[in-house]
Amino acid sequence: MSGSADSPRRNGTGPARDKAPAGGARGRNSHPTVNLGLQGGGSHGAFTWGVLDRLLEDGRLDFEGLSGASAGAMNAVVMAQGWMDGGRDGAREALERFWRSVGGGSGIFGTEMLGAWADLLMRTFSPYHLNPANLNPLRGILDTQVDFERLREESPFRLFVSATNVRTSHVRVFATQEMSVDVLLASSCLPTVFHAVTIDGEGYWDGGYLADPPLFPFFYECRSRDLLVIMVNPLARDRVPRNPGEILDRLNEITFNASLISEMRAIAFVQKLLGEGWLKPEFESMLRNVLVHAVRAEGLAGLGSESKFTTATPFLLDLRERGREAAGAWLAENFQHVGKRSSVDVRRTFLSPT
Repeated sequence: MSGSADSPRRNGTGPARDKAPAGGARGRNSHPTVNLGLQGGGSHGAFTWGVLDRLLEDGRLDFEGLSGASAGAMNAVVMAQGWMDGGRDGAREALERFWRSVGGGSGIFGTEMLGAWADLLMRTFSPYHLNPANLNPLRGILDTQVDFERLREESPFRLFVSATNVRTSHVRVFATQEMSVDVLLASSCLPTVFHAVTIDGEGYWDGGYLADPPLFPFFYECRSRDLLVIMVNPLARDRVPRNPGEILDRLNEITFNASLISEMRAIAFVQKLLGEGWLKPEFESMLRNVLVHAVRAEGLAGLGSESKFTTATPFLLDLRERGREAAGAWLAENFQHVGKRSSVDVRRTFLSPT
């Protein structure tokens, strides 16, 4: 399935198709089943690695759909590949192998050059000048570690990866049967660092600009009502930024959270319609009352956006441990709510905190 911002299905509130998904309301071993929405964020995606590692280790959740942008898309596809190879343990091993490979590279998610000079350089020259060969170490890692042909045929999960169409400003969501290394590179294409990725004659940039992560496909393609979003970009800050670095950091966070907030607004509206009885009974089955959960990387708020380009192995391993801790806390507090009610107040968290 592919979608665009002006698609009639864009607001994501209708029922799933009749096509039977992997998992369902109860998974392979009668575990509750969730859909995972994985935010992007460069090397901060290692936090998501930690969350996934802890959820897989715990073993009490099954997964139906996985969606992501940028690093979130990488995590989703690598997890699916590992599950094909060896179930939960295989997924954990694949994620570790991927992130350790990232840690062994240089500038995987952009550039290791930091500071004002690097920022000035990227604002003065385009990647078509700075990186004329369009080198991207991620291509080699993904080609080596993911069997895309097999994934398209045998993925244990429904996969949804977003990319931004440069020409039309529409989001395109690539589904399982469309997965390729180019799709993942398109989803993670920072336009100041890499050339636009061409797919079907169209140029694509990072999917996080328009869908980070894409949620609306879950409501049409999956049966599970439960949505677990793993967030790496802070929603709120304690104060208004004043220096140039802080301002750019906050602008980055707001930009990449905007699409998530928009989709949560649609979810909150449907919850209100159903919760307050605004619909005739015969129409209620046409809408999906989504149960929303979230693991949030609160501890990353102190890291600047430049750290999203840092790929040193100790840094990635630290992020993984933070993710494991956050997932453990979420399981202890909220696992009991899965399949029963939202563990996040959508309106207060995403729309109206006051």
